Amino acid sequence: MAREKGQKVIVSNRKARHDYAVLDTFEAGVVLVGTEVKSLREGRASLVDAFATVDDGEVWLRNLHIPEYTQGTWTNHEPRRTRKLLLHKGEIERLIGKIKESGLSLVPLSMYFKDGKVKVELALAKGKKSYDKRQDLAKRDAQREISKAFGRAAKGM
Repeated sequence: MAREKGQKVIVSNRKARHDYAVLDTFEAGVVLVGTEVKSLREGRASLVDAFATVDDGEVWLRNLHIPEYTQGTWTNHEPRRTRKLLLHKGEIERLIGKIKESGLSLVPLSMYFKDGKVKVELALAKGKKSYDKRQDLAKRDAQREISKAFGRAAKGM
């Protein structure tokens, strides 16, 4: 049986990049049960309300929604259970220090298969204020207008 190679994105949290300013990212493994993996292989998951916490030196992913596996029987999993994240001890200690000192949050940005294993991209993030969001929207609109102008100029030549 051939092993999967490369990276395949299952789900990404686009709203997180809108609501938070990402300062640093980490890749973490996730402890899952069999039916959760099968459900993820079907591309079914939601990171919308998900967040991570550090409790007793361990990192936990909360509110991640993985729907029950359709062909699962009585062994099916609970959709919103708390899942343990796998990080190196040094990374966890660094996260604890940063979260305590400056009030940052741990937000999952995406979930993907990497060489057959489920990984989560965690972001150390700071919440944006409403005026920051407006500035980002204005910047994006300005960039879109510039690219349109360049496109029109290129076609005119």
